Amino acid sequence: MNSRCTLKKNSDFRRLYAKGKSCANRCLAVYCRRSGRGVNRMGYTVSARLGGAVVRNRVRRRLREIARLSAPELKTGWDIVVVARMRAVEASYAELESAYRDACRKLGLMREEES
Repeated sequence: MNSRCTLKKNSDFRRLYAKGKSCANRCLAVYCRRSGRGVNRMGYTVSARLGGAVVRNRVRRRLREIARLSAPELKTGWDIVVVARMRAVEASYAELESAYRDACRKLGLMREEES
């Protein structure tokens, strides 16, 4: 994922929180809204309440890698923000991946399987 595909502006995050659809589970909260662009733009929020910089960066790196590997399975044209919760710190990579995919499935972001 290149730098063009990330959300950085505070206004983009606020718009998603206010007008987007959301799904939360014990590790993550995922917000999404259709953007009308040809790519998905991703944003990540990891609060200082989760721990020091090392802990927050570890969680953020895991979330970015999960999103990168899941990108081919997602529909395009969405703005997505992933908010880490306190349990994301203790969660294994597999638990985070399962939580992310489950939230995306509930929001209807996953491509339909061809049968």
